[in-house]
Amino acid sequence: MLLKVGELARHTGLTVRTLHHYDAIGLLAPSARSEAGYRLYNAADIARLHAIQALRLLGLPLAEIGAVLGAENDALPDILRRQMASLDQQIAQATSLRERLGLLEQRLAEGTQPDMKDWLATLEQMTTYGRYFSPAEIRSLMDNWKTVADQWPPLVAEVAALMARGVPADAPEVQPLAARWMTLLGQWMDGNYDLVTRWGEMYRREPVARRDDGPPLELIEYIGAAIGVRMAALLRHLSTDDLARLGPPPEDEWRRLAAGLAALQARGVPPEDAAVQAIAREWARLFDAFTDHDPGIAARLRQAMAAEPVLQAAAVATPAVRDYLLRAVAVRTPAP
Repeated sequence: MLLKVGELARHTGLTVRTLHHYDAIGLLAPSARSEAGYRLYNAADIARLHAIQALRLLGLPLAEIGAVLGAENDALPDILRRQMASLDQQIAQATSLRERLGLLEQRLAEGTQPDMKDWLATLEQMTTYGRYFSPAEIRSLMDNWKTVADQWPPLVAEVAALMARGVPADAPEVQPLAARWMTLLGQWMDGNYDLVTRWGEMYRREPVARRDDGPPLELIEYIGAAIGVRMAALLRHLSTDDLARLGPPPEDEWRRLAAGLAALQARGVPPEDAAVQAIAREWARLFDAFTDHDPGIAARLRQAMAAEPVLQAAAVATPAVRDYLLRAVAVRTPAP
């Protein structure tokens, strides 16, 4: 049975123009022609057309379909793999676009209805962030920012005050602020040093990333130099993998315990006293969690604290209280 092009179009739901196009590009040439020159399609042509339509439903472009239908069996899997990789890329791009639109929606929903200037500024900022972070990372940064936002202004003000006084970035006086800055960055970025590095790179390179109320670039460079001194001291004793495993430092708890130890020391209470021992056990528990329950990391960090004045400058306990604690640990008694 032979079908004319119009009949084949009616049977398949395609247009005559589409079948003519398939013929023109060599994808489906009719096997015969009538005496009047009309295209005639036989059963093999119809079967090929069904294969073409099936591959079209899979999303393959016409140029790929011809290769698939003419491929040897061993070439077909490679063609299909390339097509699936292309589809994966399209899905990733569409997913990324949807997530970015969701981020914009969330950003705008958190404030009042923006005017055109605000809208364009938001788009520019989000585009800049997209060059450094994935949509999931941007969402995490936005969500975490709410938990640390109130802590940044006073810290920035303290750093600015030291700069105004001309205190060098490598001075011990700057180290407590450098330690707080690192802790706050860790809380904001879930302890991910790669995120911290990329954020610093973006902040230095991209003016749009520095909001009008953000710290000036010279302040970032100043505290960055102080952090660099601190990191160099740490890296003399710990690896980058060690640092990545450290948890958020429980500074508030340590300050509370340090105050308790200072009061007991001032009263002349000996290190083996039950009250001192209770604080020493609590301190050790917090330190163990902070160092990921790894005795090796704990030992290396203790060594760093003992050997590096830069790290001691930012410690929550004074040298006298730290010595008092170490003596309590040395004679630590079991919990009652």
